[in-house]
Amino acid sequence: MKFENLRLHSFGYQEPAEFMTSDEMEEKMRSLYERAKLPFGRLELQTGIKRRGFWPKGTRPSTIASQAAEKILKHFPREKIDLLLHASVCRDFLEPATAAQVHFNLKLSPHCMISDLSNACLGVLSSILMAGQMIERGVIKTALIVSGENAGPLIEETLNHLNTDPNMDRKRIKPYMASLTIGSAAVAFLLTHASLAPDAPKIIGGSTLTDSGAVELCQGDGSTQGLMMETDSEALLKAGVKLSQDNWEKARAILGWKNSEVDKIIPHQVGTAHRLAMLTELGLPTDRDFQTFEQFGNTGSAALPLTLMKASEAGFFKPKDKIALLGIGSGLTSTMLGMEWA
Repeated sequence: MKFENLRLHSFGYQEPAEFMTSDEMEEKMRSLYERAKLPFGRLELQTGIKRRGFWPKGTRPSTIASQAAEKILKHFPREKIDLLLHASVCRDFLEPATAAQVHFNLKLSPHCMISDLSNACLGVLSSILMAGQMIERGVIKTALIVSGENAGPLIEETLNHLNTDPNMDRKRIKPYMASLTIGSAAVAFLLTHASLAPDAPKIIGGSTLTDSGAVELCQGDGSTQGLMMETDSEALLKAGVKLSQDNWEKARAILGWKNSEVDKIIPHQVGTAHRLAMLTELGLPTDRDFQTFEQFGNTGSAALPLTLMKASEAGFFKPKDKIALLGIGSGLTSTMLGMEWA
């Protein structure tokens, strides 16, 4: 799909104050590492992730998502928000929608539509596509998309499981390694019709492709405060890269782009192996992307948006840059969007 009138008006993020390095995490598993003869340093060596962040225990996703959104609403009338989408993997509770709590926190208008739109690591990009179509067709003029990802409960449960299972060994630990790469962050995007922000970055369009045959390769289960996740990382990488190749071909056809015309790349932030495999197989240069996974880990649906914001702050983009957003989420689904920077 293509957009003529979709603009990224503004954005905000909230990052945690506390972090745990990969070395500190391995120290918490010292007994297991020594019993299984696992080499210390393997977690950072294999993933490239140096640290991941944590919120204070008990922090709700709605709280951090609201904090990120408030940074936008300091400069935009909150009564003009037409649609609020909460896009996190993490949520406050099963019912009501976490978007209801965010709507209350932000004191948005009773005329503002709300909904949760969760799609693993793709929640924010999926929300952009949904809200973008509504803006493009004139149904609404503004959409606020928020995500608040909290890695604490998942990592705490995973470490407890690994350290208390007497049968845990080198082979049995593998499905849990991906859980140890998860980090925390919150983001907010304000999308508007071009008439409200004619000089803002343009979201030009893109495509989505789904391979639901890979649905069992990464599955999380549990309560909102105690998620457990098992991942077949090798199979997920292989299936994800294949889906990305097919979707990039589809996206390029819609955008009318050649690889040589892509100025900057913001891929999903999983780790070193995933980054290199995806860019290589898509035929894209490895010197045009921006990364945050080393310092934040994989922050789920917040990962790609957070990286876009950090890249903007770092002056990574230049006016008229063509930017490829390369998203992929468990399931599997791939969403790839093209932007033109302002």
